[in-house]
Amino acid sequence: MKRSVLVTLLAPAMLAGCVAPVGPVEVNRFHDAAMLDRLGKGTIAVEPAAGMDPASLEQRSYQTAVARQLEALGYTETASGGGGQVALVRVQRNAFRPGRDGSPVSVGVGGSTGGYGSGVGMGIGIDLSGPPPEQVTTELGVQIRDRASGRTIWEGRANFTVKASSPLAGTQLGAAKMAEALFSGFPGNSGETIEVK
Repeated sequence: MKRSVLVTLLAPAMLAGCVAPVGPVEVNRFHDAAMLDRLGKGTIAVEPAAGMDPASLEQRSYQTAVARQLEALGYTETASGGGGQVALVRVQRNAFRPGRDGSPVSVGVGGSTGGYGSGVGMGIGIDLSGPPPEQVTTELGVQIRDRASGRTIWEGRANFTVKASSPLAGTQLGAAKMAEALFSGFPGNSGETIEVK
């Protein structure tokens, strides 16, 4: 009896250390309905948004991923400073360690009665999985503006959180996944938040 209670209490704690969740990309987009007919046409330059480091390898990787998606939508990419439209790319990454929910020690009590007697058992479960793993949250933001007027035609943001040890936490895989999710179903419904798996 005691052993079965202990195994029951320890099993969830042991399995928790084996699970490697990979969440979907959360995307929200907004657009100017009066200028929708201009999207996906003509020339566009992909540039860093204000405050972004144009020399950063990470920034350039995300810009390249965005440029690929825009070309697939029908745009022709031009050099920075040119084009009828400009796509301004912003990337922010934050690492954090989530807090543990509840105590690492749990106590369970079980009892039984029957024709051959009764018994009470107690088990103590200890979570040996250690602290929760570090997570990385990345946000990709893109604004498509009319070059001449500076008016924003379309804006989108994508958020993605994975374990820091996940291959998707790296820039190369993460940039491609986020850009693909951001432009999935382009231009999207203005103001709607979707999850892209």
